[in-house]
Amino acid sequence: MSVFDAAKQFMRKTGNDKQWIDGYPSKALILDNILCGGLHVCLTDDEQIAGVFYFKVEADKTYAKIYDGKWLNDRPYGVVHRIASNGKLKGIGEASLQWCLAQCGNVRVDTHRDNAVMRDILVRNGYCQCGIIYVANGTERIAYQKSRN
Repeated sequence: MSVFDAAKQFMRKTGNDKQWIDGYPSKALILDNILCGGLHVCLTDDEQIAGVFYFKVEADKTYAKIYDGKWLNDRPYGVVHRIASNGKLKGIGEASLQWCLAQCGNVRVDTHRDNAVMRDILVRNGYCQCGIIYVANGTERIAYQKSRN
């Protein structure tokens, strides 16, 4: 949870004060992510956790409807959520996305409009902006996809 706390502080410093609020992500959500095998960690050379992210090949119900655009394809895809870094190791976002694409050549991800850092990482790594989706609390996110196939 300390990695998520550090990531939240970074978000606030970079102008993203509306994402990951009201206790999100909760300990219960993260525990569920661990138990389902979806939470992954990025380790330093001395095996300290420097970053975390969720990845799983699964249909995400929030991706069922996309507005103001369309997905690149309808093939099965991997979904990425909650990429977070404690700030001690550079490149966590990019490394996480590259690892995910290596697992499944068709990846979807979304982020808050105010998350300029993540949006930049996605574009630099070849992800296409596909449209708008709405998450469980009703707020919009910008949806991206990258497909090698």
